[in-house]
Amino acid sequence: MELTCSRCRQTLQAEDRYCPGCGLPQLVYSSQETSAASEPDRCDGVLRDANAVDWQAALRAILPLAIPAGVVFSLLSPAGLVGLLLMGAAAAWAVAFYARNQRLVWITAGVGARIGLVCGLLAGSLAFAAGGCQLFAKRYMLHQGGQIDAQWKDFVDLDAQFSNRFAGWLGTGDTAQIEAQAAEQQKWMLSPQGHAAIVIADLAFATVLLALFAMAGGALSARRIARLRRPAS
Repeated sequence: MELTCSRCRQTLQAEDRYCPGCGLPQLVYSSQETSAASEPDRCDGVLRDANAVDWQAALRAILPLAIPAGVVFSLLSPAGLVGLLLMGAAAAWAVAFYARNQRLVWITAGVGARIGLVCGLLAGSLAFAAGGCQLFAKRYMLHQGGQIDAQWKDFVDLDAQFSNRFAGWLGTGDTAQIEAQAAEQQKWMLSPQGHAAIVIADLAFATVLLALFAMAGGALSARRIARLRRPAS
């Protein structure tokens, strides 16, 4: 498209800042200025809005840390403290790697928490699936169903004894009714449906804990980055 001066209609070149005929200043738009204006939340290497996160790049930083964290957590006892701390550290590293790869000076704690939440959900989902596959393999492939059921019965019996002692210590209500309710609960827990429901609830609870610790790790990492890199106002 031919460029002309709005005053004298003389032909202009793309790099002309002034009309060579009448000297009228010409408006010149830069693609870099347009790109910078379209991303106000990330200008000058600052990320304030979680909606401006480049999730494709964030996932590249999250997955190498979330997968090992989920696998290690599934191998530990449910809601193990070591696994939770590892999850928080993995989320913190994911936020730090994302900030470094995107050349961000600093990011807000909310953005860090959002990245950490995604890291925790991915790791928790993996731990949930790995835990279920582990139980399936033990029961149906390694034929350890009898051992699993025996261990579960010991746990249920111990829980029933504790509940009866606790009810007796409180000394409230009808003792016979309390014992009947405890027996009914024990019967349900020993049933396949009850056992499966409790195992699923434990895995879901562990997933929630992983997500919470990952959010905390991501937020703390973002605050640390902000404290170290944020320019003085």
